Amino acid sequence: MSSAMITTAFIPVSDPSVAARWYSQILGLDILALDNWSAVLGDGAGSTSLTLLGPESGIKATPGLKWATCNFLVQNLAGKRAELERQGIPVGAVEGSADVCLFFTLADPDGNTLLLTDR
Repeated sequence: MSSAMITTAFIPVSDPSVAARWYSQILGLDILALDNWSAVLGDGAGSTSLTLLGPESGIKATPGLKWATCNFLVQNLAGKRAELERQGIPVGAVEGSADVCLFFTLADPDGNTLLLTDR
């Protein structure tokens, strides 16, 4: 029996075009596809993607999720947090355990909670 592979995570947004630009600028993701109802972003590795679903997609979720649908791995967690703070983006404290995983949260412009991790 073969195992499944995660291919995308979904986040509801109010405007896919605006959200795609923000995610590209803030997280360095490439915009792979963009239309009126969604935006697909990737990191260049090609195995997983992030799909931002706007109201025209028919998604039943309202933007402003208070829990993270996925995590975003960054190479330098403290550096990324400091960079976001310098840009005036509110970020949470670094939490977790150095032995397991360190992380912090922030919100996208629609109020969706994002989780940035060190592994």
